[in-house]
Amino acid sequence: MERKRVSKRTESSVKRLHRLRVLVGRARHQAGVLSAQLRAEGATVIEIPFIEIRKPRSFKPLDAALQRLDEYDWLILTSVNGVDALWERMARLGLETRNLTRLRVAAIGPATKQAIEQGGMKVSVVPKEYVAESVVRSLRHRIRGKRVLLVRAKVARDVIPRELRKAGAEVDVVEAYQTVVPQSSRTRLRRLLKNARLRPHLVTFTSSSTVRNFVELLGGAHADLEGIRMGSIGPITSATLRELGLPVDVQASEFTIPGLVDAIASHGAGKRRS
Repeated sequence: MERKRVSKRTESSVKRLHRLRVLVGRARHQAGVLSAQLRAEGATVIEIPFIEIRKPRSFKPLDAALQRLDEYDWLILTSVNGVDALWERMARLGLETRNLTRLRVAAIGPATKQAIEQGGMKVSVVPKEYVAESVVRSLRHRIRGKRVLLVRAKVARDVIPRELRKAGAEVDVVEAYQTVVPQSSRTRLRRLLKNARLRPHLVTFTSSSTVRNFVELLGGAHADLEGIRMGSIGPITSATLRELGLPVDVQASEFTIPGLVDAIASHGAGKRRS
């Protein structure tokens, strides 16, 4: 009888992603959160960055906008990287948020909201879905005749500025950072995919940039992906995967890191184990 009880406890203690090998391609300084949550579910995590965050060639446009921040009605931030750049530049310029009484802030998701509020700003809007289209829907009826500052990456989708301008806003877009392909990952990735013992069962993608850079790092070696599943954080990332000829095996229903981890576990992405 005692043996049966021990067996049941052992069985129930097996984690949802036990023996699943997952490749995480987030930027090196951001991989920790996703990796930790996957490991907590029992996965074996392999980290090879598909993306590298760099400073823009010039901070002059961002600095100029920040020095006029009190002239804007809305500030929109679409990533934690943008928030980090915002705080860094404001500190460098000696700017404080206490006098920005008329400024309202929109964040694309909970992680961005948390980063903004940790710096001392209050967030007025977080859309129901954490994509650009939902940001537009949340703001469309609030911004006619308003001045809007959008702080984002050098290369990004133009949905927000285009649609908000159509809705009657005056929108300034400034570059806070740029994303590049980390060339040092190319050899590591190809070597991993050719190793039958270590190759991942699943690759995670948290943005369209990670997808595009992954494909560039592969250099057309799609055959090396046979049997490997693809996990996407949301519909925009999934669309990019399909556009570039890759499948979408798992997609998060909540477009966050915890949502992605839960989707991987819930959809049984670990069926191909060895």
